[in-house]
Amino acid sequence: MLHSIINVLHIIICLFLILVILVQQSRGGGLSGSLGSGSTQVFGGRGSANFMTRLTSIMAAAFMVTSTLLAYLSSAGDRDMKAFDATQQTR
Repeated sequence: MLHSIINVLHIIICLFLILVILVQQSRGGGLSGSLGSGSTQVFGGRGSANFMTRLTSIMAAAFMVTSTLLAYLSSAGDRDMKAFDATQQTR
């Protein structure tokens, strides 16, 4: 159950991180320039860059946390197998 919830959360974070990165205005204009200047009107010129940079950092940190949790939960079977082998060898 927990593994499934973290999996869904991880996929949502991945998609949102991709979207945030694509919408950021880069030195070349980025995808945000072709979508219009709606984000510039909402956040202001410099404010949108700071907001998007912070949002990217938060999403990247959340991605790393969920990746680590999924790796740990996936290795639970390996830990159980090692414990089982250890008990079998002592008998």
